[in-house]
Amino acid sequence: MSSHGNDPRQPSAAKPYVAPVIAPQDLPIDYAGFIAVIFGVAGVMFRYKLSSWLALIFCAQSIANMRNVENDLKQVMMAMMFSIMGLITNYFGPPRPGGKQS
Repeated sequence: MSSHGNDPRQPSAAKPYVAPVIAPQDLPIDYAGFIAVIFGVAGVMFRYKLSSWLALIFCAQSIANMRNVENDLKQVMMAMMFSIMGLITNYFGPPRPGGKQS
């Protein structure tokens, strides 16, 4: 590190990075949001607790990685409502038919 005189970099030629502008329709698919919707619907329809919990986790992941707020927020909110409805019906609703009798 003692050879500062031989440094080939040119500070005057350095330019700050500017992210390219990408159209909303060209953004990659939000797989976490899609999986959250699938698990949320399965949690509500089939009353699977694990499916509702997984939908909630995938919702959190989708919110953390959200790039296009206008389009992604609708999908994430729908998935979150399905997962919350599934959790409420699983824990506070009537017991599943054919379940354990106590």
